[in-house]
Amino acid sequence: MTSPSGSTFDEAKEFLALYPEIEAIDIVLVDCNGIGRGKIIRRHELESVYKSGRPMPTSILGLDICGEDVHETGLTWDTGDGDMRAWPIPGTLVPLHGTTPPRGQVLMSMYHLDGQPMLSDPRHALARQLADMSTRGLVPAGAFELEFFLLSNKRDADGRVRPAEAVLDGRVSGKTEVYSVDHLHGMEPLFSDIYAGAKAQALPVETVISEYAPGQYELTLNYRTDLMRAADDLTMLKRLVRMQARRHGVTACFMAKPFENYAGSGMHLHVSMPDKNGKNIFSEKTPGAYEPTLLNAMGGLLATMPESMLVFAPHANSWRRFVSQSYAPMAPTWGVNNRSVALRVPEGDVRARRIEHRPAGVDTNPHMVAATVLAGIAKGLDEKLDPGAEVTGNGYENTPKLEGDTPADWRSAIEAAKASSFLKSALGEELHRTFTAIKQAEYLRVARTVSELDYHLYLHEV
Repeated sequence: MTSPSGSTFDEAKEFLALYPEIEAIDIVLVDCNGIGRGKIIRRHELESVYKSGRPMPTSILGLDICGEDVHETGLTWDTGDGDMRAWPIPGTLVPLHGTTPPRGQVLMSMYHLDGQPMLSDPRHALARQLADMSTRGLVPAGAFELEFFLLSNKRDADGRVRPAEAVLDGRVSGKTEVYSVDHLHGMEPLFSDIYAGAKAQALPVETVISEYAPGQYELTLNYRTDLMRAADDLTMLKRLVRMQARRHGVTACFMAKPFENYAGSGMHLHVSMPDKNGKNIFSEKTPGAYEPTLLNAMGGLLATMPESMLVFAPHANSWRRFVSQSYAPMAPTWGVNNRSVALRVPEGDVRARRIEHRPAGVDTNPHMVAATVLAGIAKGLDEKLDPGAEVTGNGYENTPKLEGDTPADWRSAIEAAKASSFLKSALGEELHRTFTAIKQAEYLRVARTVSELDYHLYLHEV
């Protein structure tokens, strides 16, 4: 049958001809936790994947963070755990740098056997929101930022994780080292391989930064005129960083908050809104006067942020990132050139006017984040929502009184998401059901687990 994803057999043939040394290919389907699920196929199997897709069990999109079935999703025994068909995503068939033997990778998306989208696949939620924007004459553009930690494979004497030694010479630093160029030199061999891998995959990876915690780094991605491709970029870059870090003997950590006393890792989304003629509707016509479209878009994002927080902070650890003066937002606020708010309008050329959406942690699914952000923007544009007063100065102290309650913790976010008609519309009913069922199951797993902290606090005291 014709590929419903738009992939073509010619892409596979050209890839195999260009890379005769490649022996195997990772076929990767990304679930709502952002985890790549799939198989490693042999070279001779690739053509059949492009001709006929690849059977995958329905339940693969209903797994929790540990890879166990969540029956409440309805994707396991309710369907007999039958197969659906995964198809390649055009433009994502790439070589993997430095693998032995040489290997490639292709992202996949799930469809029913008749070719209809399988709507628990997060890619389809973003595709639907992009199609909605297209009916408005809009073509969203953007890019994600990737913050992460490089950690030692060995714990410290207390069993805690610790920053990785420099792969160049083994030097150890427990300092924050923010923006230190010399500190980056110690990881130069690893970052050289990351850049080489990015070039092989046509990923627009640009600046590397030593971030605001020991062992923390940031890689930026160049803007895409296709927001779906921007989300794919982030997915592929995380896999690339994790693989190259492992090859260099360190661990790439994408937890939102691995160290309690330091800043966590965000996944900021920069989004602008060109029309079909390429004109950015967020760009102001009068200097110093922001366009109503920009303000209304932020109004929609702020109004929907409380009920959307489970998408932006989907795990128990995610909520430890929201700490005052940590560069993570504490309330649905906006400001100009201000990193203490949830929505930042960066300074710069008015033609590139954009919103930097800052709540999401690096532990989220980028396709779901982008879909939810676009749905919030659409609501703001349709209803002409007012974002309220701009926050100036210290947003952790100067936050105005806000209507509605922002969830205070993971459990509250799960309940807010389950009850949200907006989020159900943004993600689609099927993905909304799947996602909230998985999060509820994960919450119960955490809630019933007796941790080392329990013993520390209570073993000899109560």
